[in-house]
Amino acid sequence: MPTKVLHQLRVAAVLLAGGESSRMGESKALLPWTTGEPLVAYHVRALHQAGYSPIIAVLGHAPEEINKALPKDIDITVVVNQHYALGRCSSIVTGVSQIATPDIDAFVIASVDQPRSIEMLRTLRETWEHGQPSIAMPSYKHRSGHPPLFSSTLITEVLQVTEEEQGLRQVIRDFDHDLLFVNVEDPLTLANLNTREDYETALRIAKDLA
Repeated sequence: MPTKVLHQLRVAAVLLAGGESSRMGESKALLPWTTGEPLVAYHVRALHQAGYSPIIAVLGHAPEEINKALPKDIDITVVVNQHYALGRCSSIVTGVSQIATPDIDAFVIASVDQPRSIEMLRTLRETWEHGQPSIAMPSYKHRSGHPPLFSSTLITEVLQVTEEEQGLRQVIRDFDHDLLFVNVEDPLTLANLNTREDYETALRIAKDLA
């Protein structure tokens, strides 16, 4: 009797690193993180070690400089959003269009200014794989965090996001009937680095958790 071959789920990652970082005053992607690497490099390693593949890095503003900061020992697809000034949604569409293939089962959309631990990212992926809801989102102390993870069944919806329609928020609202919150004990789940103070606070938390 032939052995049944189980389908190995593939969960991709789209890392958004195309913004101008105007509120920070310097490139968020290049800020040093706990590993001593720039934040964008930390993100790629965290996603890789958490089991996401393929990894798509979406650049925009100053792409050459950020591309140099990416790890060279991890397979990454780098795409440049020439229209990054139009807003975050243009980078989402640029990245997700790279993974709109039948062999991808789900995808996470991570932002370079929202650093997350390997453990949390792995928990999010493994929990999604267990139940395979339309959307899975991490939650810390009953507050929803980021990044959202989408089933590939929602690729069409995600590729249609616009700034006018509130981007991914609209997709999440439309499918909140099949949204799973993944409870984690990681305060970085809520971190969003808009200012220098945000960065310094998140860095202290990350060092305490290390």
